[in-house]
Amino acid sequence: MSLSEPKLFVISGPSGAGKGTLVARVRAQMPNLGLTVSATTREPRAGEMDGVNYYFLTDEEFTARVEAGDFVEWAQVHDHRYGTLASEVERNLSTGQSLILEIDVQGALAVKERFPDAVLIFIEPPSLEVLRERLIGRGSETPESLELRLHTAESEMQLRDRYDEIVTNDDLDRATDELISVLHRHERS
Repeated sequence: MSLSEPKLFVISGPSGAGKGTLVARVRAQMPNLGLTVSATTREPRAGEMDGVNYYFLTDEEFTARVEAGDFVEWAQVHDHRYGTLASEVERNLSTGQSLILEIDVQGALAVKERFPDAVLIFIEPPSLEVLRERLIGRGSETPESLELRLHTAESEMQLRDRYDEIVTNDDLDRATDELISVLHRHERS
């Protein structure tokens, strides 16, 4: 879909809500939708590749990029930092296509301050218990990190009223269809 003015969509929600899965499914059906690669200080998970899933930076590299003003937004999330490079946003929007950012709640609110026309979409799990099960299913959480992520999720879910749209990821096919409908509706507006 060609647009006279590309839209900036921001997808966020608690860790384990299924943001990455939904974004991948949406992009499979909307291949012209741009996607930035975020930077992080965390170690890659199995199968993740630098420059594809994330730009994996050392703490020192990340700090230098913050000081240089290279980030649109960045945040400390649990024990690591995550951020969106301004160059990634500019590169994508310059193509004239809409862009989707998959970032944490803190970052989404920062993007909205800088880009008031950005459309914020909150992906929520059907319940905190389902979220707990999803996080355990990843197999990458310690008991301490699980509790920290669940506590953070509760706080993040209290901010969902600051979003333009909310999609509950209770059924992957239904949530994918709903997210695509939301994107199309905003592209036409």
